[in-house]
Amino acid sequence: MPLPAAPLPAVLPPPACRRVRLAALLTVLTLGATGVLAVGAGRQTPAAAAPEDRAAVLPVSTTAGTVVQVVAHPDDDLFFMNPDLSRSLLSGTRVTTAYLTSGEADGRNTASGGGLKDPPRPADRAAYAEARQNGIRAAYAQMAVGDRTGPWRRTVIPTAGGGQAELDVLVAKPQVQLVWLQLREARSIDGDNPDSLRGLWNGRIPALGTQPAAGTPVTQAYAYTKDQVTAAIAGVLERYRPTTIRMQDPTPGRHGEGGRPTDHQDHVYGARFVQAAAASYAERVADRPRFSVQNYLGYHNGALPHALDPQTVRAKTAVLRTYAWQDRTDYCGSPSGCGDRKVAGSPTGRNWAQSLRYTRADTTSWLTKGTPGRLWAFATLDGRTAYWTRSPGGAWAGPALLPGTGIDPGATAVRLPDGRVGVLATRTTLGTRPADYRREVVYAAQSSPDGPFGPWQSLGTPETADEDGTSAISAPAAAADADGLLTVYLRDSRRTLRAAAQQPDGGFSPWQRLGGGDLQGDPVAAVDSAGRRHVYATTTRSVAAWIQRTPDSPLLGPARTGLPATTVPLSAAPDGAGVRLFFRRPDSGVVRTALVTAGPAGPRVSSITEAGGRAGYGAVGVAGRSIAGRAGTGTVGTSTLGGPPAWTESRMLFAGAPAALLEPTGTTTTAVLGLDAALHLTTTPPPRTPTPTPPPWHRAVR
Repeated sequence: MPLPAAPLPAVLPPPACRRVRLAALLTVLTLGATGVLAVGAGRQTPAAAAPEDRAAVLPVSTTAGTVVQVVAHPDDDLFFMNPDLSRSLLSGTRVTTAYLTSGEADGRNTASGGGLKDPPRPADRAAYAEARQNGIRAAYAQMAVGDRTGPWRRTVIPTAGGGQAELDVLVAKPQVQLVWLQLREARSIDGDNPDSLRGLWNGRIPALGTQPAAGTPVTQAYAYTKDQVTAAIAGVLERYRPTTIRMQDPTPGRHGEGGRPTDHQDHVYGARFVQAAAASYAERVADRPRFSVQNYLGYHNGALPHALDPQTVRAKTAVLRTYAWQDRTDYCGSPSGCGDRKVAGSPTGRNWAQSLRYTRADTTSWLTKGTPGRLWAFATLDGRTAYWTRSPGGAWAGPALLPGTGIDPGATAVRLPDGRVGVLATRTTLGTRPADYRREVVYAAQSSPDGPFGPWQSLGTPETADEDGTSAISAPAAAADADGLLTVYLRDSRRTLRAAAQQPDGGFSPWQRLGGGDLQGDPVAAVDSAGRRHVYATTTRSVAAWIQRTPDSPLLGPARTGLPATTVPLSAAPDGAGVRLFFRRPDSGVVRTALVTAGPAGPRVSSITEAGGRAGYGAVGVAGRSIAGRAGTGTVGTSTLGGPPAWTESRMLFAGAPAALLEPTGTTTTAVLGLDAALHLTTTPPPRTPTPTPPPWHRAVR
């Protein structure tokens, strides 16, 4: 299908059903004169407040920060990081994308499939690499300025790895830049080609050469050792000093035990190089902003229910059609072609355009209560666990960093019965040899209520052999018993559930098998009012449950819930005698909820109701009747159970998932990690408290 004469919008108008509390309806994201994202401008102006109200005197949160994306191939960002990418570009955020390989494949820029059949042409890898570059530049110009023909300035920069890279700067928006390292790609999804990022990482070749594009201003070919590739990526990070790093998934796993990898080998090993580079950058460069990392799921999206609503899919696909040069109009003047014709026959890929999923930091259990009046929030910054704390007087402090590096994005916080707080995460060890690459679960807890955190304690991993690709464990979920002993739950690389129980001496048992199959994403755990533990995990078709019949009995499961397919991320909250689950409807993004209680013959599940906000993607934070999530425009929004099916949106893009808590006063505190790597909050007063305007989002710490 040819492209329309005028480029389609890169970011969608909000769904028509969204209730908008504005005098004038804003139907698209608009870029304000200040260069920050303005979604429903004016909706975040705080009402007049008493001088002692700390939140009221803090500036309203808007999108801020610097984003660097590092991907293996041209188009990985368009398939797997969009619409996050387009919304960042439209917001005025400084965005740089670095491409590790040229993506030269077989060198044939021809379409086949989808009703298209280009005539055969001889292989020319340099020309095909140039065509893909042309398509990327057109796609970014369309997303950023609405014109695919927007001009770019192409220059050469030295790399910290001893070579040269191409740097492209969008003339109309110089804060949008592309860096091309132009390494050779593997030229196979999972074939054994030593001359690849995988072969370089595993030490099978001493260096990997480049494949310069036909039109690149880089006139010399280079070869990089493993350390030089790491240094080159770290140099990009040092040049742009990001507050958010976006990368692919270094451990996506396999299709069943011993099956094929679920992702392209360049995606996996490119991501491992980015992990190593980010660790080097964090350690070596002291004068820099803190940064968070967001990982994105790749090919496996095609096997899961669609996560995006139809409008977002249409806009995302329009960008991919531009990249694919679907209309064959010669608007770029390049003999290599204006885009990637291999994508033209199927611009949605293999169901990739219909989804966006995070593989880390998409859980909502990182905010918790401590002693009365005190709150704790956790995130991963600079590869270390960071925490913020709110005193009973209402003032927030932080972030402080726990000792130890290699912590993966995300955190799971737990409150122990005596008021102490603990935190769980996964930690990646890079090592010096390929076999040293491992991921394990770690736990740290306070030595006393409000006291310092003790050292990290390793729970190890259920992947004892830890063969290539089997570090694909989930984020941990946890629940504490009345004695303060934890049980930690984990999805393993075989997509079954595992558990490790804390012993009275503080150590943990070996990982036990709890069964299940086809588990996706991260499990969630909660305890109902009777003290029974519930654990839930999504599958491609439903949700599986493990529930205790009594607080002292074994966890039983997996049991079928009969719930329909979800978009994968789950949230769970105690609700009376049961646990209420929150999830999103595929192909929609609508938030749904169902109550699950323990029955004599298995779980009893209520009817499903819609819980508030429509459209969007990712996990939702829940506190009482308040929910928070990513709204249709990508900003953080709040909604109310039983209220109108709409998000009250902010002006802020963010990383990961929101978290929320209901406090004894009836106040709800909701938190997100902004793209600026800072903690942002909104506080909703108790129900029936008059509020002239929606409470604003603001930084926790000035």
